[in-house]
This record gives sequence, C-alpha cells and structure tokens, in this order.
Amino acid sequence: MLALLLTFVILLFYFVPIGMWIQGVVSLGIGRITIIDLIRMRLRKISPRLIVDAVINTHKAGLINVKTDMLETHYLAGGNVTNVVLALIASDKAKIPLTFETATAIDLAGRDIKTAVETSVYPKVIDAPRDGFLSAVAKDGIELKARARVTVRTNIPGLVGGATDDTIIARVGEGIVSAIGSSANYGGVLENPDNISRAVLEKGLDAGTAFEILSIDIADLDVGKNVGAQLQTDQAEADLRVSQARAETRRAMAVAEEQEMRAKTQEMQAKVVESESQVPLAMAQAFREGKLGVFDYVNMKNIQADTDMRESISGESDSCLLYTSPSPRDGLLSRMPSSA
Repeated sequence: MLALLLTFVILLFYFVPIGMWIQGVVSLGIGRITIIDLIRMRLRKISPRLIVDAVINTHKAGLINVKTDMLETHYLAGGNVTNVVLALIASDKAKIPLTFETATAIDLAGRDIKTAVETSVYPKVIDAPRDGFLSAVAKDGIELKARARVTVRTNIPGLVGGATDDTIIARVGEGIVSAIGSSANYGGVLENPDNISRAVLEKGLDAGTAFEILSIDIADLDVGKNVGAQLQTDQAEADLRVSQARAETRRAMAVAEEQEMRAKTQEMQAKVVESESQVPLAMAQAFREGKLGVFDYVNMKNIQADTDMRESISGESDSCLLYTSPSPRDGLLSRMPSSA
C-alpha cells in the first residue's frame, strides 16, 4: 500500500511540476504559466523546463510578444528554442530588426540563428582563398599571387535561401583575378593594390548571399613567374618541332626521289650496255656484207685508242688501253726475205 502511494506521489509530481509552476509564478506572475499548461507539455512530450526558462528569459528581456504556445510549436517542429530565444534577445539589444517568425524560419532552415546574429553584431573575416594564393596574370605576362581578407556581416533577411561564405570566397577570387588580368602591367598593381579592392567591391559580389561585404583588403601580393615569356618559349619550341618535322618530311621525299633517279640511271645504263653489246654483232654483219673494210676498222681502233689516252691523261680513267693495228707496210716487210 505504501509503495502504491509512493508511486502515485512520484507520478503526480512528474506530471504536475509544482516547482516549475512556482518558479513561473514568481518570475512572471500568476496566470502566465498555469498548472494545466505544464501538464499539457508533459503529455505532448515537451520539456517544461526548457519552455519555462525560455518564457522567463523573453519576459525579462522585454519581449512580451513571445507566447508559450509559440515556443511549444517551434519545439514540436524540431527547432532549437534556446538559440531562437537568445538570438531574439541579442537582436533586440543590438537594435537589429528580427521577428520571431523570421528567427524560427531561419532556425528550421538549418542555419544557426544565434551565430548569425552574433556575426551581424560582430563582423567576421573570411580568407580568400582559405589556403594558398590566387594566381592571376597581368597583360604584360607577369604572374601575381594575391591573398585577400574579406570582412562580412550577416544579412539576416538573406539567410533563408542565401548562399554561404564559400560563394563569397569564389566571387571575390574571380573579381581579383579579373582585376589583375585587366591591368596593363604588374607594376601598377603592386603600387596600388587598393585599386583591386575597390574594383572588386564595386561589383556587388554579395548579391544573393547570406552576407554583406563590408571591405575587401589585399593581405598579401607577390610576384610569380613570367608566364608570357614562358608561353612564348613554349610556342617557339613548338614551331621548331613543326619545322623539324617538315624538314624531315622534305628530306625523306628527297631521299625517295634520289633513289628513284638512281633506279632510272641504272635502267638507262642497262640499256646502254645492251646497245653496246649489239655493236660487235653489227660490225661482223658489216664485214660479211662488205660494208666495212679492214682500214675502216683499223681507223676506228686508232680513234678509240686515242680517246682512251686522252681520258687517262685528264684523270677521268684509271687505265689507258691503246690499240694499234699492224700497218700493211709491216705486213709487207714481214713477207720480205731477209738480207742475210
């Protein structure tokens, strides 16, 4: 019996949080939070402690328009009641216009409304890029490496559907590269880096984002490689390789043509040899037909011998073959009897 009574008392105090009701009455007065409200929260699986603390905080901060049922609805929707209440209090103290409906919509959208309000009060600095440097080339071909620091604050109306800081970094990087690329020479950029900041800031890069860009400062600016000269060198090497390829093609064609001419020469030489081989046959035929006499043949041999000698003397031939035919007088002398 005692155990049943003890169980009943525990359940009673669980569903009827007398302590929280007394705290609410002391902080807010009678009627703002009733016992029925606390029991209903228990039955809806809402944390009475969370709602009571939130109502007390808003009441003490002067936000009388925030009702208990509004906080319960946001809790049941899966929102962060504590962050919303703290954001409302901070925005009210900082004179930043922020309604309960806007705060809950931003919170339910997945954004940290408390951090957003803090950033709106105390702007943050974003490095562009996060790591390394932005590389850009001026019109004179000199590479410049830049690094910027972007000061932004939260644009609370743009938190729902607005782009994040990654978009800010990308747009600022694009603007810096464009500004350096449009510069006539790298010296002017090094002398006045604030010109880049002004040119980028005037483009309205924060449109459609959850932030408002306050300033863009060039934190670091270094000179890189001579990209223009490197590109010209690469182009010259490419042209050289093309010229070499064309020359190789012409050389191959010349070699092929030379081989073809050699083949034709050999063919003509074969025809000459073939024609020369017909000469003795023609001479024999002339002898048989009586068209060529002995003296004609001897004269031809003498002319041939004389030609061979001249070629030997001029160095065109390595050997000289002189043909001399016996004179008819020598034949007569050989037939004459000797005086002995």
